[in-house]
Amino acid sequence: MDLWICIGLFALTMASSFTQRVTGFGFGILMMTLLPALMPTYGEATALSGLLAIFTALVPAIQTRKFLDWKKLLPILVVFLITSWMGVWLVARLDSNLLKHVVGGVLMAVSLWFFITGGRIRMAPTWPVQAGMGTLSGLMGGLFAMQGPPAVIYFLAAADSKDQYIALTQWYFLIGNIFMAFFRAGTGFITEDVLKLWCVAIPGVFLGLWLGAKVYKRIRTEELRRVIYAFLMIAGLLALLR
Repeated sequence: MDLWICIGLFALTMASSFTQRVTGFGFGILMMTLLPALMPTYGEATALSGLLAIFTALVPAIQTRKFLDWKKLLPILVVFLITSWMGVWLVARLDSNLLKHVVGGVLMAVSLWFFITGGRIRMAPTWPVQAGMGTLSGLMGGLFAMQGPPAVIYFLAAADSKDQYIALTQWYFLIGNIFMAFFRAGTGFITEDVLKLWCVAIPGVFLGLWLGAKVYKRIRTEELRRVIYAFLMIAGLLALLR
């Protein structure tokens, strides 16, 4: 393994898990800005991001388990699992260069959406909303390893408290990424290179979580989010131009 790739991967993973700990989401979004350029194939990049995301969600999921409401989680989660399998299936059959350009467009759209709305859009947590957001989240997760934004919109509307919001999002990411790991293993995306780089990156997950917990109460989350969205916009533009 190239030393500079390992260093870059560790730094990227640490920054992504830090972002997830501070804002409640964003690990996959930030990882996929640069990870496809570090991995041999696009499918392996989604696999590595998903495996690392399991451990990013594990600690806060356990910490907030008593706030979890399964009635609010299960409908959107079931739809997500079905559509994310379809997304993973498509990755194995689509051109990697095309997907890199598509993910660039998705990054720009996500960053623009959050810049405009500030993440403050609300909607009623009805069955049609759950099915729609679960479908969109599943396709984004399977194709691009960034299932967060649609699910976050729903959970913000459904949660009764900040603790319940964290519980819903982290259990959603935890269970979803575990299932997608099996989907990706079945398509051959979890390779020896992915497992080696996972070993390099996993300490960055826990370091980022630790740092994020330390600064969570000292930083204005909105300011951090705006910096991240600007970075996503630039990264998406670069992906489109590559």
